[in-house]
Amino acid sequence: MSDPLAVCEAAARAGGGVLRDWVGRFAVSLKGPRDYVTEADLAAQAEVQRIVLGAFPHHGFVGEESTPEEPTQSAGEYRWIVDPLDGTTNYVRGIPAYCTSVALARGDELLVGAIYDPVRDECFTARAGGGAWLNGKRIAAAATADLGEAVVAVSFPAQVDGTSLAVQDFLAVVPEALAIRRSGSSAINLAYVACGRFDAFWVRSIKSWDVAAGLLLVREAGGCIGPFAAGPELVLDTPAFISAATPRLLGQLQRVLPRWLDGNETAPR
Repeated sequence: MSDPLAVCEAAARAGGGVLRDWVGRFAVSLKGPRDYVTEADLAAQAEVQRIVLGAFPHHGFVGEESTPEEPTQSAGEYRWIVDPLDGTTNYVRGIPAYCTSVALARGDELLVGAIYDPVRDECFTARAGGGAWLNGKRIAAAATADLGEAVVAVSFPAQVDGTSLAVQDFLAVVPEALAIRRSGSSAINLAYVACGRFDAFWVRSIKSWDVAAGLLLVREAGGCIGPFAAGPELVLDTPAFISAATPRLLGQLQRVLPRWLDGNETAPR
């Protein structure tokens, strides 16, 4: 049997190579408000799917551009979770912050993951219990323990207004952190936490394909993944989490970010 991590890395690199080849010649359409899709997304996913299912034909496949009718979408104990182009708006506008993200999971257990940035030619990889790597060199999360010294990344949903919880989160963290960054790619945010460029990243509403590989990278790089205060534990199919370089920094963010809404809490106004 092929090594899953080798297949994962090959697929991520191939998907990113497709994105690079399509630069300047793709058509763009909208699949939802403020939600782009390009010919490059579709071509990259087809190439990733060809590689991973060619090596593991009995595995399931869940991709951002998959349709419910695809018979391989969720079949089997093992499933590949793929975002062929994370950072589509950046890609469309020529902003150099996008990537291909590929992960293999058994149920909710992440086994291997790879994130490939074709602009910087950086491939982040991780294996459960085997550490995290960048282009073959071991990486580790930063040692930052205090929010006031932390560079923190954030993602906003496609639809957001001034009353949304995402905005309240941002306003809560801005005065506490050293700096806030929004790269436009959740996968890159997590990869950067894993290698120490960012100290933390949080998100309340996201899809599994955006973060599956990155979650494994952060854990294997020695970082922390935790829930929001009073929030549910991480479920891979509906992920919401805070990632941080150290347990102390995670705890500080849990105290600063607004609490999850439940029957005992007041809704935001």
